Order: sequence, then C-alpha cells, then structure tokens
Amino acid sequence: MAEQAQPSETQFDLIIVGGGPGGYVTAIRAAQLGLKTALVEREHLGGICLNWGCIPTKALLRSAEIYRNIQHAGDYGLSVEGVSFDLEKIVDRSRAVAKRLSGGVAHLLKKNKVTVFDGEGRLDGKGEITVSKDGAIANELSAKHIILATGARARALPGLEPDGKLVWTYKEAMVPNTMPKSLLVVGSGAIGIEFASFYRAFGAEVTVVEVLPRVLPVEDEEISAFAHKAFEKDGMTIITSATVTKLDKNTSGGADNVTATIETDGKSSQITVDRVILAVGIVGNVEDVGLEETGVEVENSHIVIDHWCRTGEPGVYAIGDVAGPPWLAHKASHEGIICVEKIAGIEGVHPLDTSRIPGCTYCHPQVASVGLSEAAAVEAGFEVRIGRFPFAGNGKAIALGEAEGLVKTVFDAKTGELLGAHMVGAEVTELIQGYAIAKTLETTEAELMHTIFPHPTLSEMMHEAVLDAYGRVIHF
Repeated sequence: MAEQAQPSETQFDLIIVGGGPGGYVTAIRAAQLGLKTALVEREHLGGICLNWGCIPTKALLRSAEIYRNIQHAGDYGLSVEGVSFDLEKIVDRSRAVAKRLSGGVAHLLKKNKVTVFDGEGRLDGKGEITVSKDGAIANELSAKHIILATGARARALPGLEPDGKLVWTYKEAMVPNTMPKSLLVVGSGAIGIEFASFYRAFGAEVTVVEVLPRVLPVEDEEISAFAHKAFEKDGMTIITSATVTKLDKNTSGGADNVTATIETDGKSSQITVDRVILAVGIVGNVEDVGLEETGVEVENSHIVIDHWCRTGEPGVYAIGDVAGPPWLAHKASHEGIICVEKIAGIEGVHPLDTSRIPGCTYCHPQVASVGLSEAAAVEAGFEVRIGRFPFAGNGKAIALGEAEGLVKTVFDAKTGELLGAHMVGAEVTELIQGYAIAKTLETTEAELMHTIFPHPTLSEMMHEAVLDAYGRVIHF
C-alpha cells in the first residue's frame, strides 16, 4: 500500500493524483526541481503498469520464452528430458517481481522527499484535493498545481462483461489457478497478443478474434502480416474482420467453459473454450475525480489536454493513459516530466512529439516500431524510400536460432529523414531504441549509413535496412 503521510502536511506546490509510471516519475522530477510535492495513490505505487501490466507480464513471458527454448534444446545439440512447468511458481515469480519493484518506487519517493498519501484523491474546489480512505475523508490538501495521472482500466463491451472466472480481463489472465486447455482472446492489440503468446507457449489452444482486418492493427501492415503468419505457424487460430457478439457461460452439469458466438462476413459460428480474455481496449479513469464542477473536458472517456498537458481548468493538468493514446508507460513518464518542467519554468522544454514514441509488443516473435508506417507516410504526402532486411541474412540471428524476422525502414525520399522503423523478430524490443534515438536526433540516411554497427550483432540488420532503402544493401 502507499505510505501514509502525516496529516499536518497539507500545503504543497504540486499534488499528483495517481502513482503509476506517469505519476511517480513526475513526482520525483518535481521534487528534484525544488517543488514541494505530494502524491496521492489509492492502491499500489507503480500503478497498473508495475503491478498488473508491463512488468509482471514480462516476467510471465520470460518464463514462456525459456520454456520454448528448452523444448527446442535439440536444435542446439542439447538433450533435456522431463520438461514440465509449475504454473503456481510461474505466477508467484511474476507477483514477486512486481512487489519488489513497487517497494523500490516507495523508496525512491521517500529518497526524493515526496509526501505520499494513501487514499483516493478528488478535486474539491480550486487548488484543493480531498483524500478519502475507506469512505471517510482522511486529508484535505491544497496546491497551486494539480496533475491528474489516474490511468485507465480495461474496456468492457455490452454482452461481453468479464466475471473474473470464465471471462477474464488482464488481471485474471495474469494469475490463473490452472492452465486452460483452450482460450479465446478477444482483441489483437499488444495486450491480447502478449497473453495469446504466453498461453500458447504452455500448450493452450489459442484463438484470437480481431474486429479489424489485421492483427496488431497499429503496426505497419507488412509487419502485421509477417506476425500473423508467425502466430499461425506457432499454432494459433487467427480470425480477423470478425466480432464476438455473445458469450454463453456453461456451468451446469459440471461444465466449466464458455461458448462464444463469432460473426464474420455476416455468418455466425460458435467456439467453446475453457476461458476468454477480453483485450478490447481501455477507458480512462475519469469518474469520482471531481471533474464535474471544473472546466476539465472529457472526450471518449479521456481528459482533453493541450501540448503542455493543461486541461480546461486553470492549474489542473492531466498525463498518461487518462489523457488519451498512445497508452504507453513511457509516454506517461515523459509527458509528466515535460508537464512539470514547464510548470517549474525550465528553459528549452519541448512538447511531446508522439512520432518519437516507440511501441513494443513482447509476443513471440516480438514486434517494435517508432514513427510513421509506410502507409501513414504516403497518406501524409511523403514520397518514400523503403528499406528491408530479413533476419535470415544476419549471422547472429542464425547463430541464435532466431532466423525469422524483418527490419523495415521508411525514409523521406526528398530529404533523407527517417520517418519510421518497424521490426518483427527476436529482441526487437531492445533494438528499437536505436531508431528512436535516430529520430530524436533528426538523423538522415547519411548519418545512419556512416554509423559503424558491431559484428556479429542483431543490430547490423538495422544498418542493412537503411542501406537497402538506398540500393546499397550488402548481405541480402
């Protein structure tokens, strides 16, 4: 739980409501800048990301990765017998990782002299926040500046409401009591595909239904198609341009499963599975925050902000998931730092450029990207140069036994500006930062071509994909 502050502390320069990766990072930076800062958190420091999202899911996926590798030990000249898994220990490890890091956040806040209040924060007049705990007001705080970082929660669709037993959100999917033999994942964004990969690795028969024409719909179309084939090769059933219209829970007569009705091209079909995971997006936590009597505007469950994270109410700001897409932890953190540095009057602060925010999906194979897709670049009016390099042409990838993948670059043909980069394959979530740095530095093809990449590494493919865009590829 969040650390309870002394009741006598009520006056602050800045109050932040929400202790997730947006809120706690912002609080630390504000304290570094000399602002007397309070943080209000109702549940766990680190928020959804650290406790029920980014971090613990990666712990689960690491177990899945090791299990996959062991199953292919023979490919590396190794012999492993009696391979099995203990689901309870896998889940326990994931929870322990989250607990350890949440404790680390508490330490960092204390180290930076941020006052933490345990409870629910609510706007209660200009510059005022009330903190409630167990239904009673615990503290009344005031500050010139208030930042809302209340995050978001899983979206539920009519007729597809989760029950926590047969129909799961991400929370239940992270702590299963038993491994389902069959699973339906509704939604093929990052959350849905990551859980699909985890459960498939341990033998579940996985079906993914996506309402849009392709999986991972925010990614470049070519990367999406590559990933689709890889998922099917791994044994998943992928159904796109389809809608789950009904979930019938079967519990009588000893049954413990769900029958889903799926509509595709006007035709209905049914599938019965042990469990269903709903991953159909998120909605902002804008309720019970006290927005009703303020100038804060809400659209599609998200708070409307300007490029400095200011809302329509003077002195009130919003950052992170509650302020809209992209719904990424690193976006929330960076947004919060920009917001508080602007408040503190730091010179040279720049608004957030969303084209420089990398996105990562930790499925098998991994997917990562930054900037414009090929289609988006063309739609924006650019004449483009496209570079591609397959993992099959990279010595390190072959040596690793990870020769399936693709690196793709998108350049402005007129200026040489790197517009976007898109990757699918082993460890691309680690590689994408190279292209993110390149975009931040406004690098052109010339600088990238002259950059020396170490050999043998996977990163050489990044160089080759640049060379390919200009007809100079070496190894393919």
